Amino acid sequence: MFVVGNTLNHVYIQPRSNKPSFKWMAKNSSSSDVAIEKWKRDGVYIDKRGKLRTFHHKKLSRKRCGSLRGQGWKYGSGFVDGVFPVLSPIAQQILDFLQQEVDADRVWGSLDNLSPSHSTWDDLINVAVQLRLNKKWDPIVLLCEWILQRSSFQLDVMCFNLLIDAYGQKSLYKKVESKYLELLEARCVLTEDTYALLVKAYCTAGLKQKAEAVFAEMRKYGLSPSATVYNAYIDGLMKGGNSQKAIEVFQRMKRDGCQLNTETYTLMINLYGKASKSYMALKLFDEMRSQKCKPNICTYTALVNAFAREGLCEKAEEIFEQLQEAGHEPDVYAYNALMEAYSRAGYPYGAAEVFSLMQHMGCEPDRASFNIMVDAYGRAGLYEDAESVFEEMKKLGITPTMKSHMLLLSAYSRVGNIAKCENIVNQIQESGLQPDTFVLNSMLNLYGKLGQFENMEKVLVAMEKGPYEADISTYNILINVYGRAGYFNRMEELFQSLPAKNLTPDVVTWTSRLGAYSRKKLYQRCLEIFEEMIDAGCYPDGGTAKVLLSACSSEDQIEQVTTVIRTMHKDMKTVLPI
Repeated sequence: MFVVGNTLNHVYIQPRSNKPSFKWMAKNSSSSDVAIEKWKRDGVYIDKRGKLRTFHHKKLSRKRCGSLRGQGWKYGSGFVDGVFPVLSPIAQQILDFLQQEVDADRVWGSLDNLSPSHSTWDDLINVAVQLRLNKKWDPIVLLCEWILQRSSFQLDVMCFNLLIDAYGQKSLYKKVESKYLELLEARCVLTEDTYALLVKAYCTAGLKQKAEAVFAEMRKYGLSPSATVYNAYIDGLMKGGNSQKAIEVFQRMKRDGCQLNTETYTLMINLYGKASKSYMALKLFDEMRSQKCKPNICTYTALVNAFAREGLCEKAEEIFEQLQEAGHEPDVYAYNALMEAYSRAGYPYGAAEVFSLMQHMGCEPDRASFNIMVDAYGRAGLYEDAESVFEEMKKLGITPTMKSHMLLLSAYSRVGNIAKCENIVNQIQESGLQPDTFVLNSMLNLYGKLGQFENMEKVLVAMEKGPYEADISTYNILINVYGRAGYFNRMEELFQSLPAKNLTPDVVTWTSRLGAYSRKKLYQRCLEIFEEMIDAGCYPDGGTAKVLLSACSSEDQIEQVTTVIRTMHKDMKTVLPI
């Protein structure tokens, strides 16, 4: 039983028997059968590094609008200045209740019994923020809608912002717009977070035009879009897979004279890192420091990741050292990024050393750490070591995800161990997970490499009939396998079937098809397919050029192909043999 109170009465929460709910009841302080003491809020919080620290409540309360009202919660973080107060016993019980109970009437009925005090408000907001950190959008909606519609608390922009965020995450943009209008009608002072969350909600719903309209809305009220709003837009575009538009917004941000901050640069370094353009990520990092914008641990980690994706382990290690020299203590994400660099570079034992160092430094590996080690050993053909790491993860109580199984499957697939791969697929199903397209594509590729075309066709039929969706990668594998085996008719049949399946051939599809004829030195046929490719709006990459050149059997043909490629890529330095 948890107790809170004032000078006259005390309130306690009494769990209901056999029900995931709770009830508030009042007791007089003179009651002799219950030992009640006033609970004093501890001035303790967890800082950004996870360390327990103390503060003076009254000073903190005066610092920002008092009692966490107005601006206590910030978009993209938790509390202002990164302060995450420890939940009070009452707040913890409210949190547990909201995460279990889904019936709105029961939730609201229980919340109706709360006293409208400052401490109650703080507890509710702390709970709402914790729910947000846990990505529990439905409980946030229940709690904040109760505050706005049924409670006696004054309408507050924080609740509207939390609701806009929750509805946005659920892609309910109409609800987002409704809350925004209510916010205007309530005459609450809008914050930059409000606009940032609006932009993010529209991006999540795939409504880029509406996201752009938010900037016009801000200017209508005489507001210049801040870095927070631009960052939300860039982040939303990146998550929606629209990197080019994100780059355009970043350039516009500069033209508009908006002050770029650490988060802006970190987002863009991430963007270029994921696009395997580490040189651009490093250029931005240098620009950032030249502008006296201080990188944080996330910035350094993003840059380590950028080099890691390209297997540039020396550069990754150099940035990792800079991270430490800047006074940051590496966290699990930083260590994982460095491990990934060694893994991609083909140095599994280097990754293992980082893994050991992380543990030695008191940083506990997470599921991603183990997955990276499984992948590192798998890439190097050390499938037994990969499985040992996989089993160790399970012994430590870390449940393998689909990705964990997929990485182990890839390890055995590389060495052509069909029996083990089939066993892993069975394990996936037994664990309650459903094999996804990637897993089945891996099996297709394995059967194809070993010439087991009948099994390959069975997997394809299962994918076309079952819940597993065949994607363009599926058909790329099939076209490549049949092309290499010389089954041109089956390869062409699969290629011609793509439009009916609403699939568009990509550069890999065209190059795989070209490769089949290139191996037979059918130069004229390769040129015909190359022209089809260009007419379809798909432009060749370096791999396409190499395949086309390999079809040549004379100097004249080599010169002809080289001229065509150079004409198409005038601004690209070619490394084609002449």
